[in-house]
Amino acid sequence: MDIKIIQFQSHGDDRGSLVSLEQNKNIPFDIKRVYYIFDTKDGVRRGFHAHKQLKQLAIVLKGSCRFMLDDGNEKIELLLDNPAQGLFIESFVWREMYDFSEDCVLMVLADSEYDEKDYIRDYEKFIETVENDS
Repeated sequence: MDIKIIQFQSHGDDRGSLVSLEQNKNIPFDIKRVYYIFDTKDGVRRGFHAHKQLKQLAIVLKGSCRFMLDDGNEKIELLLDNPAQGLFIESFVWREMYDFSEDCVLMVLADSEYDEKDYIRDYEKFIETVENDS
């Protein structure tokens, strides 16, 4: 599985740091939706789905969390803990987020508006779909 971490240009001085996000420049798509996850309770896992078409970019604005990504052939786990980096998640990648730090704020940029029909929420159906597309 090809994991894409996008490194953003960070501008900073003794006042602090700034990262600018621009669609179709350092964000590889038109941004149609933005959401963020925070105040996640200890031991909670989130995600448990894949998308048929949606592409997303996950950025930990504060704190850290772990991702498990699964394309049906390979599983990769990684830690997101840098607000100057974004994890690009293609369609047909099962994702689970866990091990959220107490102060974690996870922002997600998406290339489409919310559409429940785009979700695959059953892991067995996800594997079956991936195998049928191979």
